[in-house]
Amino acid sequence: MNSVRVVVLSDNCANARAARGEHGLSYFIETGGHRALFDVGQGLVLAENARALGLDLGAVEAIALSHGHYDHTGGLPIALAAARGSVAVYLHPDALQPKYNGTRAVGMPPAAREALAGPNVRLVSSREPGEVAPGLFRTGEIPRPHPEEALAETFHRDPASQIVDPLLDDQSMYFDTPAGVVVLLGCAHAGVIHILEHVQTLANGRPIRAVLGGMHLGKATDARLQWVIQHMRKFDPRLLVPMHCTGPRAAAALWAAFPNACRPGGAGAVFDF
Repeated sequence: MNSVRVVVLSDNCANARAARGEHGLSYFIETGGHRALFDVGQGLVLAENARALGLDLGAVEAIALSHGHYDHTGGLPIALAAARGSVAVYLHPDALQPKYNGTRAVGMPPAAREALAGPNVRLVSSREPGEVAPGLFRTGEIPRPHPEEALAETFHRDPASQIVDPLLDDQSMYFDTPAGVVVLLGCAHAGVIHILEHVQTLANGRPIRAVLGGMHLGKATDARLQWVIQHMRKFDPRLLVPMHCTGPRAAAALWAAFPNACRPGGAGAVFDF
């Protein structure tokens, strides 16, 4: 496995003087001469942060989308316009469905949908796991056996809230290292423990070394938070980086439970594996 550098390109807050925050998430991943993006944020800071952090959006060969919400897909027009060559875009088919939180549309913006039809785009729509770049994998659709990780809030596919959206498009990314598997989360709508269990299955039982990203625990009950922490202890990650939609109360609980593993995220944060 080549060395892998993960740079947080977009997050709710900034972790570098030159970077800016937005409500969104995006990772710039470098591995073995390949460049990929996992999510693209809203697009409000994508290009500016890339320039400030010295990251070449034009070299990106692949983009994987965690799910179809605007704060993870809005930057598609910017990322695809910057690319100097063909770009493979990986998503779950449900990522293209309409998405609402109450009456507010929270799905992929129209400009992002239009960008996916561009001449330099190779769209890969699949529910299955697969490789995005050498050694860099997406999980595909996540099995959800634990009722404790049921969605804490209900999303819909219509503004009248008649059609429930189970967010089956939620997927994560992972890669292996000599010390274990590194997992990158989008929003973890499928449940962070569900995701880690699935990744470990896909990775033939390899230990989980690091977990970075949004855990969508902002509305979690105390009971669910304790359940997540209890099950996270079984994985014993060396690095834990709660970001984006984890929520301040949940992030504080994770930092208290894993003080030696937790590190801050934020736009501009760099992690080398």
